[in-house]
Amino acid sequence: MVTKPDTKPEFLCMAPWTHTYLSPQSERRLCCASREPAQNFKQYIDTDSGSGQYNPITLEEWWNSEHVRSIRRTMMNGDIPEACQVCNHKLLNTDVYRTYFWHMFRHHYDSIWETTDETGYTSMRPISWDYRFSNLCNFKCRMCGDMLSSSWESEVKRHKLVDETNPKNGWLREPVRSSMRRWQTDAAEKEFGTAVESGTVEEIYWVGGEPLMYEQHWDYMNRIIELGYANRVYARYNTNLSRIEYKGMNLWNILNEYRDWQVCASIDGTGEVGEYIRTGLDYNSWLKNFEGGVAVMRHRRQLKLDYTITLPGLLEIQNMVELSKRYNVELLTKVTFAFTPDILLSPLALPRETLDEIVDENLEWLKHNASDLQQSLVDVLQNMKNRPTFSEQWPDSWKHNASKGKRWLKQLDKIRPGPDMEYILNKDKRLLEWWNSINE
Repeated sequence: MVTKPDTKPEFLCMAPWTHTYLSPQSERRLCCASREPAQNFKQYIDTDSGSGQYNPITLEEWWNSEHVRSIRRTMMNGDIPEACQVCNHKLLNTDVYRTYFWHMFRHHYDSIWETTDETGYTSMRPISWDYRFSNLCNFKCRMCGDMLSSSWESEVKRHKLVDETNPKNGWLREPVRSSMRRWQTDAAEKEFGTAVESGTVEEIYWVGGEPLMYEQHWDYMNRIIELGYANRVYARYNTNLSRIEYKGMNLWNILNEYRDWQVCASIDGTGEVGEYIRTGLDYNSWLKNFEGGVAVMRHRRQLKLDYTITLPGLLEIQNMVELSKRYNVELLTKVTFAFTPDILLSPLALPRETLDEIVDENLEWLKHNASDLQQSLVDVLQNMKNRPTFSEQWPDSWKHNASKGKRWLKQLDKIRPGPDMEYILNKDKRLLEWWNSINE
């Protein structure tokens, strides 16, 4: 046992003691936002020997591995884990996951110090689960990709948009892909199912893929009800909300049995802009499903708008605020995730002057039109003004990567029906001018 300090270490997160994450490819991380450089695809595909064999690790192998123990030690010593840069630097949004996990599981804080030794080994077990049983999804959001969307996966294979000889894409090749599906069905479900049957689950985070397409979602949510402890489980969702029924079951009816829930309905723009960003979206159909959730939410049973600001999504800031106000729901906001400068879907791809001008215009409008329900949007916009643009962060490689990113987006525009990026950006001449200035 390690002696508990007088005050909680600033960078200590509850996730390494309470939470377990599994990607659709069977990658394990501290949480969905963490970035462990030694992990990623190398964790489940043998790239060192060149065999390309699929070799996933179990929860038991991961939970008290040297990697996870080292992170626990780092946090308990008051230091900053490298894997937690998304929270440390607020790269996704200003309301960081570390704060969320503390809010959810601070009642287990004393147990950290009682059950963890000097090596970082803990006898605590996961009570919060984010298991993504597949990448099954009916959308092809432009800021997403094949790892999180089966529709994306089918598209890149059909149009040969990905190099399957690249080791990081080894998961796309047969028989690796088949082995992965079997393992997720067998081993991953056994891990999660054991926790469900034991009654130790306190939180489930359903995200995808598209979680409402997972048969496992409906099976396990009903099983928890059958076992009689849904009244002590917090159910959290990120869903495209394109469908709320499955084999005669209705999402809102199931959630009525649970203690608390939060459904974050992803929507990154209204009308044709939203449909462009999220290929597969029928905005009017989505709105009908959303209104069904508005009708049943109350107090701690919350329906929220989950808005990721993309480049074209900058055009929709005011419309998203009006949508939030119309239904009296919180507007959760984050910015498009990007660790490389070829992601032109990010607003940070814009030149500093253009970005600041657009952000300042919207911040001024928000002064007179926003409420507490839209504070997350205000915070994210203000934060963007303090973050480096791509050209500032990567001055030497920016032009080359901008050209690469533009070619990629134009390639998608040719493949997919509907308007193209140029048509969408024409709604703001500054955006169109910048887009046209990028050489292909």
